[in-house]
Amino acid sequence: MSRDPHTFAESTLPFLLDEAEPVPLPNGTTPSYIADHRQRLRHRFMQGGAAAMPDYELLELVLFRAIPRRDVKPLARALMDRFGDFNRVITAPPERLRDISGVGDAVITELKIVEAAAQRMARARVIQQNVVSSWDALLDYCHTTMAHRETEQFRVLYLDRKNVVIADEEQAKGTVDHVPVYPREVAKRALELNASALILVHNHPSGDPTPSQADIAMTDQINTACLALGLTLHDHLIIGKSRELSFRSEGYI
Repeated sequence: MSRDPHTFAESTLPFLLDEAEPVPLPNGTTPSYIADHRQRLRHRFMQGGAAAMPDYELLELVLFRAIPRRDVKPLARALMDRFGDFNRVITAPPERLRDISGVGDAVITELKIVEAAAQRMARARVIQQNVVSSWDALLDYCHTTMAHRETEQFRVLYLDRKNVVIADEEQAKGTVDHVPVYPREVAKRALELNASALILVHNHPSGDPTPSQADIAMTDQINTACLALGLTLHDHLIIGKSRELSFRSEGYI
């Protein structure tokens, strides 16, 4: 760690080895053209924020910490070419990231730290909050955590009598177009948490949030179980890449 407690020196991070063979240089120094490029990017980021930078340059800033003394622009470009955008890069599974030449533990760790931080911040705006008055924050959280996943995930948000989120739980993971859901388990968990209502959320990796017949049937089964137990199913949200679909708004519930 540097002498200034609010900054971090790349040369003293726990990952001391570059992801690929570095260019031999005296005393382990960084070439001036790389150092200058990094300084310019950091300055532009601090002056204009993320809006002043394309995705690949924002990705370079993340990679600087993992790879202290090598030009990371080619790796940033390769990651963007493979996954499409910044969000899909940081949410990509580690095993797929490793397919890219130059990606190792240090790079994957930095990407997953960014992903976790984004999700933690979005979640903080939802948990212990009234979802009726913070619906936009709920949608932001769902998109942050699920919109760029490559496989389906099914989550349930459990609410108390005041519509405050008391639990956010992943119920199941699946494939690119299917996730197994057990209505009885969803209802049972609501009783265990003493919840009064719930919101179902799952993603469509295809990007299209249009519900399938299986989605509609599953939602009907869960709604039936909820009604029998005196629970309220507020909504079922399907998260696509750039938009979501509400079962309540579309008249499915």
